[in-house]
Amino acid sequence: MKSLIKILVIAVVFVAVSCNKSTAPNYQFMPNMYESAGYETYGEAAFPNGVEAQLPVDGSIPRGYVPFDIENSTAGYELAKATLMTPLDSTQVDLNRGKELYDIYCGICHGNKGKGQGNLVKREKILGIPSYDDAGRAINAGSIYHTIYYGKNAMGSYANQLNEEERWQVVSYVLKLKADLEK
Repeated sequence: MKSLIKILVIAVVFVAVSCNKSTAPNYQFMPNMYESAGYETYGEAAFPNGVEAQLPVDGSIPRGYVPFDIENSTAGYELAKATLMTPLDSTQVDLNRGKELYDIYCGICHGNKGKGQGNLVKREKILGIPSYDDAGRAINAGSIYHTIYYGKNAMGSYANQLNEEERWQVVSYVLKLKADLEK
């Protein structure tokens, strides 16, 4: 009888230990939080107006986005040229990264040396890309940033492709190319 009790106690302990799952909670106090009902996209009206793809609230700013307060106009370009300075100091400027970004986004038109002789210009797909050292242009950090942000003439905006820090890295690299051309 004593051996039967010992076997029974060992069996109960074994079952209790083997059934314990320490990685999951034992009790679900709000099971609807853990096992939510699945909804089909655009399947049923979840909002009162019946539109599931809602627009963001007016005035909301996406995470990681920094608004640019200078307008997209000739006056805005001149204002950026006169007042806008790079926020990067000499330790934050990474010309290798700027070169990589420049080669991806700018080199196809402006050329690897900034002379306005990229592959698209050589193939005559785009014409009239000026060199960075043209005396009439007198570009600086503010004008380059404004042009990258909004685009200019036939060049489109690269604000969606490059974040703010990447834009300033490209600006630093363009200024280096300009200095190299003016030597």
